[in-house]
Amino acid sequence: MTDMSDGYYSDPNETPPLVEAVPLGLQHVLAMFASNVTPSIIVAGAAGLAFGGPEQVYLIQMAMLFAGIATLFQTIGIGPVGARLPIMQGTSFAFVGVLAGIAATQGLGVALSACLIGGIVHFFLGSVIQHLRFLFPPLITGLVILAIGLYLIPVAIKYAAGGAATFQMEAESFGSLKHWSVALTVVVVALVLKFFTKGIISNAGILIGLVVGYLLAFALGMVNFGAVANAGLFMTPQPLPYGFEFSLGAVIAVVLVSIVSAIETVGDASATTKAGAGREATDKEIAGATYADGLGTAVAAVFGGLPNTSFSQNVGIVGMTGIMSRHVVTIGALFLIICGLLPKVGAVIASMPLPVLGGGVIVMFGMVAAAGLNVLTEVKMNRRNMVIIAVSLAAGLGLNLVPSAVQYLPGVVKTLMTSAVAPTAAVAIFLNLVLPEEI
Repeated sequence: MTDMSDGYYSDPNETPPLVEAVPLGLQHVLAMFASNVTPSIIVAGAAGLAFGGPEQVYLIQMAMLFAGIATLFQTIGIGPVGARLPIMQGTSFAFVGVLAGIAATQGLGVALSACLIGGIVHFFLGSVIQHLRFLFPPLITGLVILAIGLYLIPVAIKYAAGGAATFQMEAESFGSLKHWSVALTVVVVALVLKFFTKGIISNAGILIGLVVGYLLAFALGMVNFGAVANAGLFMTPQPLPYGFEFSLGAVIAVVLVSIVSAIETVGDASATTKAGAGREATDKEIAGATYADGLGTAVAAVFGGLPNTSFSQNVGIVGMTGIMSRHVVTIGALFLIICGLLPKVGAVIASMPLPVLGGGVIVMFGMVAAAGLNVLTEVKMNRRNMVIIAVSLAAGLGLNLVPSAVQYLPGVVKTLMTSAVAPTAAVAIFLNLVLPEEI
């Protein structure tokens, strides 16, 4: 029996009293809520869906609903699926760059079909993930995460200035003081709360910053609640809302990111057990966590949701609170499922002006890049590793910034070469395998 006299629960199977468990579960939701819905908003925008329209609202609903369902796969489990650890699942930023590019050029049907196949592949990685870890040392995972963050930061700046679509960037209001005042308000509030408060308020700093920015935008006449009034009271998920369209290039790109995501989940499972129970994660827990990632991604894709993965910020909550109970996170999952079934919640989120969202993602995307740098601090910066970093980033980000440089390549290859993440990962893995270690 776990010793709970000090207020800590180091056994995942223990449950605090409901009066403690419910606010703790809500804290997990608040810490990941903004990061969970943002990828859907960005991919919907890249696909050309009307901002605040019913299709965008639907994608936001799916992000909440299937983050909750994928979390239940993780905390409660089904057979070998699930680590049975307090791991919160949510829509992954790692896929945003790839999926936004696919959605913009080939449509959401292709993007979501690639997610479905990628989720199935991700699921089967659970049985071999231990054998693939050698391909993804901190040098590789840190590089890939850094490339994702660097790719997304320009998107954040565009949103803060008024939007990433061509017509938004060509508008007279793009980059106006009104837009930037709202975006910077979100940034300032989020940072102040994150570093000068504690507990739930600190963990929900970005979310509260978005709310304050939203209220300022409303006062400035930037908010339209028309979609909220028209939204229904209850929503039923629709299978394959955009059909099934296969594209080899899209599938390969998503599968490559899935492998990186799986490696991240291994790290999150290990960090969770270390932070909450002072031990290493077992092979069974690591495999179960990976199975849950893949199943959650595949099921979400069937109904229009983006890929799910473990959320690292919630690992920090486990370490901070000392509460290892998986049932606390299950309560958080139920909150998300309820929100996902209520369209008016999604409509309120979709009515958020882009500069408000831009302020939030400046922090979020910057943190993605910073997380990559943090992983790279584990790497010895000798000439060999610095060359790998230099060449990999140059290839990945360079081709993404100048896609016309590979305009004569076949469609599948061009999609991969300009995705930022895929060439960075491929070049880094290759160089890491062939370049000799420095003594």
